[in-house]
Amino acid sequence: MSVAVVAHAGKTFDGGLPELRRLLADRGFTDPLWFEVPKSRKAPARIVEALDQGADLILVWGGDGTVQRCLDAVARHDEHHKAAIGILPAGTANLLAGNLGVPSGLEAALEVALDGDRRHLDMGVVNGQYFAVMAGTGLDALMMKEADAGLKDKVGQLAYIYTGARAVRAAPVTMTVKVDGRKWFDGQAGCLLLGNMGKLTGGLVAFPDARPDDGLLDIGIVTATSSVEWARVLTRLVAGRASRSKLVRITKGRRLTVKLGHKRPYELDGGARPKTKRLKITVAPRAVTVCAPAPSNE
Repeated sequence: MSVAVVAHAGKTFDGGLPELRRLLADRGFTDPLWFEVPKSRKAPARIVEALDQGADLILVWGGDGTVQRCLDAVARHDEHHKAAIGILPAGTANLLAGNLGVPSGLEAALEVALDGDRRHLDMGVVNGQYFAVMAGTGLDALMMKEADAGLKDKVGQLAYIYTGARAVRAAPVTMTVKVDGRKWFDGQAGCLLLGNMGKLTGGLVAFPDARPDDGLLDIGIVTATSSVEWARVLTRLVAGRASRSKLVRITKGRRLTVKLGHKRPYELDGGARPKTKRLKITVAPRAVTVCAPAPSNE
């Protein structure tokens, strides 16, 4: 098996990249393809290079932004050679790792990458970019945009709490949403959330029935327009009953078109993207292969 490492050099956990080299050498991988990048935007080119050199397993060291960009690069690559992706979760939220059950420790996460199951996952596609876990516009995107502006690097997960409190004061936006060719929603909303998997930051479950291999996206609209209404929705979310709120609508679909009354940012797997008035969303079935813990026999 040919192993490659694509690492965000600014991210670290446990013993850092030197410890990863040691652990790989202990397993017989003494000379892996090795790429370190200063920012997540530089990672896709290294992914393509690793694939072109025949890597069977690519270990991605970084946070959600790095993982999303790496999976995007793999999904776009020639389908005749797509390496498995092993996640070494060195970020703040680690959304995909959390949904897959990848351990937070370096040695345990590496064991999953080398010896765990290989799972074929669908990916959502928003305006041509792939995501594995969540995407959306409205409250969540405003939160991510502010958190990405340096605060997340300083205070970690607390950034999401602070920016969330600020974002709920933002005005709702008019949305027209078509799902599989039919108008599903037309009105004011505070948030549109798309889920390929169910868990949000902090382990909150937005879509308990979401499956990343069913060819569908879970779709949620929150019509809360005030801090009081958002508090009601978030209280139900924490209790695992968000879908029961009168301020929440949920469905599933394969294709969506979204028109916004004015430009808003959107987010992919926790990473902010520029403002837009239109979103075109589809599902790419079995677009990537990821390493996950083997199912328990219990």
